[in-house]
Amino acid sequence: MSDGNTSGIERGLKVLADRVSQPTEGSSSSSSRFLQAELELNAHLRGITFGEPVRFVYNPLEYAWDTHRCYVEKYCLPGQKVLFLGMNPGPFGMAQTGVPFGEVKSVVDWLKITGEVGHPAEEHPKRRVLGLSCTQSEVSGARFWGFFRKLCVEPERFFRHCFVHNLCPLIFMSASGKNLTPPELPADKREALLSLCDAALCKVVQALNVSMVIGVGKVAEQRARRALSAEGIDVRVEGIMHPSPRNPLANKGWEAVAKAKLEELGVLSLLSSS
Repeated sequence: MSDGNTSGIERGLKVLADRVSQPTEGSSSSSSRFLQAELELNAHLRGITFGEPVRFVYNPLEYAWDTHRCYVEKYCLPGQKVLFLGMNPGPFGMAQTGVPFGEVKSVVDWLKITGEVGHPAEEHPKRRVLGLSCTQSEVSGARFWGFFRKLCVEPERFFRHCFVHNLCPLIFMSASGKNLTPPELPADKREALLSLCDAALCKVVQALNVSMVIGVGKVAEQRARRALSAEGIDVRVEGIMHPSPRNPLANKGWEAVAKAKLEELGVLSLLSSS
């Protein structure tokens, strides 16, 4: 995200825009509109510079566009009514694969995502991007996709009704390599960032025409509710517990909590293979 990388990013974004303007055979108008909204957000995010405590910023929608586009064109389908919304990438999830909650094993073995993954302009030596060959598991992603794999058996059952997206595509790290979430950013930078992400979310929800947004974690739920309400978009906003290992309650049995909540929301019956 530094000034020295601007020309490279401009060239990359032009290539991405050209790809979206020529969607592959079988890709839906839903996926094309979704990708276009993401490209527009990318362009806006380039205008933000992040100072301390942020030292490294990765955007997998640039260097992992190949796998991300595979995910969107394969699974962003007409008629989906539920959007699960995460906050931002994890260092061993979407940062490696370009897929929300994208723990590598789930992405490769269950979602069957393929493609090349490059590198951010600057990498922390402790947080290298290894792409689909990364061997470290992300607990949140393993729990999230593992739960739906048990429930649905086949990904097609899940994606017939649902899609998964992150509010913010960026991952932030301190000089030590510590993962920083958007709420940990300085207030002015956080609001500049999230106001752009909120606007992009409104475009995404309208493009997908979903009837319910389920925030994964309180922050995503609250941002979605505020953003969509401010724009007068009539969409039901709910939430489920985040599967993060930082959350003591999630460590005591996240699947049972998520299952009960989805049953309460009327979503479980759409997904269960039994």
